[in-house]
Amino acid sequence: MNMPQIKITSRSIGEVEVEVLQERNPRTAEAIMKALPIEVVANRWGEEIYFEVPVRIGEENSQEVVEVGDVAYWPPGRAICIFFGPTPISRGSEPRAYSPVNVFGRVKGDPKIFKRVKNGEIIAVK
Repeated sequence: MNMPQIKITSRSIGEVEVEVLQERNPRTAEAIMKALPIEVVANRWGEEIYFEVPVRIGEENSQEVVEVGDVAYWPPGRAICIFFGPTPISRGSEPRAYSPVNVFGRVKGDPKIFKRVKNGEIIAVK
């Protein structure tokens, strides 16, 4: 069975594929997929980018400490977060979310490409 894919595109990164991990947080993955395609403005927070999405769902198997390359939904901010290194509240090199997030995807390839994304850059998600 093929994993569904999300494509994230911007001027600075070109097109990056994200593998959707439906079994991990199925309600979150389904809600995100239904909301696409969207165009959003990226925000940077340490080595994380995040952007608001038209999805409203609560916590589902949520966690604060994530892995480099994880793609998650942040319920309080109704945002998708892409982690590629430590954030301002990390302990050491672990990526740590501001508050618990629902991980629903994984960046294919090198997540460090997201270091190129600038605050305020337009991102397309489909």
